[in-house]
Order: sequence, then structure tokens, then C-alpha cells
Amino acid sequence: MNEHDELACSLQHNRVSRRQVLWLLGAGSIGLTSLSGCATSPVGGGSILVGMSEEEEKRVDAQVSPQQFSQDLGPIQDAAVNRYVSEIGQRLDANTHRPQMPYSYRVLNANYVNAYTFPGGAMGVTRGILVDLDNEAELAALLGHELGHVNARHAAQRQGQAKVAQVAVAGASLVGSATEWGGLISMGSQFGASVLLSSYSRDNEREADALGQEYMVRAGYPATGMVGLHQLLVDQEKSSPSMLQTMFSTHPMSRERRDTAVQLAENRYAASRNAPPGRERFMDNTASLRRIKPTIDACQNGESAMGGKQYGKAEEQFRSALKQTPRDYAANVRMAQCLQAQDKNRDALGYAEAAKKIYPQEAQSHKLAGVLSLGLRDPGAAYNHLDQYDRLMPGDAGVTFLKGVSLEGMGNKQEAARHYSTYLRQTRQGKAAEYAQSRLQGWGYLR
Repeated sequence: MNEHDELACSLQHNRVSRRQVLWLLGAGSIGLTSLSGCATSPVGGGSILVGMSEEEEKRVDAQVSPQQFSQDLGPIQDAAVNRYVSEIGQRLDANTHRPQMPYSYRVLNANYVNAYTFPGGAMGVTRGILVDLDNEAELAALLGHELGHVNARHAAQRQGQAKVAQVAVAGASLVGSATEWGGLISMGSQFGASVLLSSYSRDNEREADALGQEYMVRAGYPATGMVGLHQLLVDQEKSSPSMLQTMFSTHPMSRERRDTAVQLAENRYAASRNAPPGRERFMDNTASLRRIKPTIDACQNGESAMGGKQYGKAEEQFRSALKQTPRDYAANVRMAQCLQAQDKNRDALGYAEAAKKIYPQEAQSHKLAGVLSLGLRDPGAAYNHLDQYDRLMPGDAGVTFLKGVSLEGMGNKQEAARHYSTYLRQTRQGKAAEYAQSRLQGWGYLR
């Protein structure tokens, strides 16, 4: 019996194994078309080769960023902190070379240390890095660096060479394509951003640093904020290198970059040295998030343990996080994923359901509950969870496929066939596409 027939047999009896669930998670990707040509650099005035027009940069944001931000468990449920970070971003982006771009800012529930932006200026800052900053000037440096990438059109230049938008959408379209849960849990929430940013060259990073430092000084911050940001990351790399794995892969740090920031602060931007760094303002406005730093730290430790397949240790860390902050959305989702990795699907579903109640507007807990329900041989519940995800986060090809699987498990071949057909219109590559096509052929919808 081949893999397709085995899964079909399992669906007829409402039995879906853990291995089959893992296989199902590998389904689907979406592509974007790309344009290429020469353009004038907004920051240097010279000619640059780009693979996206400005309109397409904005379209990439609209299509990709919601999926990636949800992969990182959505914006934190603290409107005041999100509003504060947005205010700093707006203060900076008004002083950039491309003030017309649709910039937006949010703090994400992700625990890992990073910040990233999409080509049109949709930016995410993880709570994992925000709680480690010391003042507003360091936050301005972090946002300024990301604004540097947008203003220099680094992603558009890379698109001209590597079609980054296609890869990014594929990375963001599913929970993950890893075949081992350790890699899925530790890196799944970071995958899309990592793919989008990991090809930045050293020169791109240097230029983003330089532009970020320029923008923050224009906005009234001391240039030493960039020095403080780099020093923080260099220090953390020494003490906890695993916590910075994604940050250093997408934004490789070095003493060279810190030293360059020092030189610019002491020379070109010496006049900014007396500008206020805004420490009290930063501490006041981030106090609510910093209060749960022990929870964030425990989640970071748990995710690192998951990456090493130390599931018992990871579970202990997530329990510690939940003991300190029971209604923390990220901790509940990660605990569910940790238990899922240990084949404790029933217990895992309890945490996924708790996460849904804590943050019903965020999509990932709905998808997780759907996958767990499939593993528990409850395709009806799985469909309801996945349909709710689809309402919150439409356009995920993999969820269309999984809904088809759920419908097939419920015995509704007609609706399952419709979902499989929709899925095949989006992609015809991979095992999921092969499975969908085989079912449609077997049911007489295709020849």
C-alpha cells in the first residue's frame, strides 16, 4: 500500500497517525510574479537593479506580512505598547528617503530576539528583543536599521537576483515544512522572516546601519543608541548564543559594525551626544511587557530545548512560563506544540483551546487545534478549527488542503473534492498535490 492509499484508508476510518499529520503539514506554497529592471536608488541616486516595482513592494507586504506576523503569534495584546512603538517608528519614518511608503509597526508575541521588515515597510519587533533594550534611542536604532533596508530597497534588489518574494510566500504559507518536530517548533515561527532576510549581504547590513543611524539622529536621538544596540547583541551572543540564532543569521552582527557605529557617533554625529536617550520614557511605556520578562525568558529556554529535542526540559520551561503568566498566549501555544511533539495530543489540544480563548483574533491556535484534532481522529472538529483559521487568515493553501482532508474524513467527498481542486489551482507540486490529484482521479473528477 502506498502513502496515498494508506492515508485514504485512515481517513475512511477517521484514523490519522502522527506521521501522516507531519506529512500533511508539508502541503502547499504560493508564488508571486516578479518584475525586474533598473531603478534609481532612493538613498544614493545611482542605478540599482531591482526585481520589484514600488507597487509590488507594497503588494508583497499586503500578501506576505500578515501570514508571517501570525507565524510569530501576532501582535502582543497590549495596545499601549504597540502604540508606543508605532509612535517611535512614525517619528523616524518621517525623516527617511521614502516617507511615502506605508510603514507600520507592531510588537510580536515571538520570544526569539529579532526585528524584521517587509519591502513596503510592514515591520515586526519581537517581544524577545524589546524587553532587553535599555532606552528609546536603542529602540530607534533597531527600527532605524529596518527602515534602512526599506529605503535602500535591499529586498527589491535581491528580488532581481533570487526572486525572494516567491520564497518568502512559500515559507509563510504553512506552519512549517520540517519533517522533524524539533526543527518545526524552534524555527517554525521564524522561518518566513529568516528566508526573506537571510540573503542580505554584509554591504546591505552596513548600509542599513548607516541609514538607521542617520534617521535616528534626524529624529532627535543620540547616535550612541546604535552603539548600545550593537553592544547589547554582541554581549548576548557571548552569553546566550542560541537565543540569537535567528537574529545573527538574518542580521549578522560583528564588532566591526559596533565599532563603525562608535566612530560615526564620535565624529559625524558628535553634535547628537547631548540628545536625550529617552530611558525613563522607554521604561514607563514598556513596563507592562517587561513585567513578564521571566515568562519570556522561560519560553526562550523552552524553545531552545525543543530545538534540541529535549522535550522534557522544554515542557518544564513552558510550565514555568505558564505558572508565572497563565494567560500568556505564546506560552500556551508553545506548550501545546511541545506536548504534540511528545504524542500527547489530547493534553496539547487543551492548551491550544486555552490559547484560542485568550487571543481569539490570532490565527495560529486555530490551525494548531485543527491539526491536533486530525491527530485525534476528529475530522469534524478539525474542519471547524481550520475554517476559523481560514476566516482570520485567508489565502493559506495548506489550510485549504487540510480542510479537504477533514471533509474527506467526514465522508463529504463532494466538498473535499472542491477543496482539493482549489488547492491544485494554487500548486501542483509536492506530495499534497499528488495526493489531491489522486483522490480527484479516484473519485472520477479527473481523468
